Amino acid sequence: MFGIPPGEIAMIVVALAAGGALTGLLAGVFGVGGGAVVVPILYELFRMLSVPEAIRMPLAIGTSLAIIIPTSIRSFRAHQAKGAVDNSILKRWALPVLLGVVAGSAVARYAPAELFKIVFVLVAGASAIRLLFGRDSWKIADDVPKGWLMEAYGLLIGVLSALMGIGGGQLSNLFMTFYGRPIHQSVATSSGLGVLISIPGAIGYIYAGWPKALEYPDVAVIQPPLALGFVSFIGFILVAPLSMWMAPFGVRLAHSLSKKKLEMAFGTFLMLVCLRFIFSLFG
Repeated sequence: MFGIPPGEIAMIVVALAAGGALTGLLAGVFGVGGGAVVVPILYELFRMLSVPEAIRMPLAIGTSLAIIIPTSIRSFRAHQAKGAVDNSILKRWALPVLLGVVAGSAVARYAPAELFKIVFVLVAGASAIRLLFGRDSWKIADDVPKGWLMEAYGLLIGVLSALMGIGGGQLSNLFMTFYGRPIHQSVATSSGLGVLISIPGAIGYIYAGWPKALEYPDVAVIQPPLALGFVSFIGFILVAPLSMWMAPFGVRLAHSLSKKKLEMAFGTFLMLVCLRFIFSLFG
């Protein structure tokens, strides 16, 4: 397959299967779509498949958004069943988040690969610092804003999530905890945000990547039927089923952990992701 030794193919399949399981678990535990786990794994997969550096990162991000679709839907339904989701926030964010995802997908059509990594590092780093070292006094206000500022936050979350290949969980968790919401409610509500972001995000990356893929006709893995634009069906098929299956287990784990343990676990995870992409940028 694509000139890769059988041993490396086996390693790719195992890595993607493990990544899918971990993605689903994290989607349930942290209310994230798991993109922060899947994107680095997909990046290495596409490197082994000789995908050019110029499109490797956006291909990983677009595929991540497609993988998040079934995972976030199952995670959201599980959190919703426990009554932990603030649906009023999701309703207020629906339109601005959608507009933000469309804008972020348009930027992805022209942005250099380094931009995606920088956004990853900045957001993951800020979230990790807040969760690992923050105190209850680190708040902007006691509740979420009521006016136009709330819609502005939704727009920003949509843009950054589209550029990171995530379901918005990292960003909305950071936002909601800064505005006095408990971590369990933040996690549950963030799982719903993944549904709002992943579907238009994946469609946007298909559109953004279509002309780019045509520039590399000799790279089979980015051509139909193996991919559409910046969405790889190889990555999706190997990761999505296990990811969707593991999400409810993560939800049960999230509701069994204390507030402090959940924050420390999420913060440590994000710091590792941040360090991974710093190494990628300068390594």
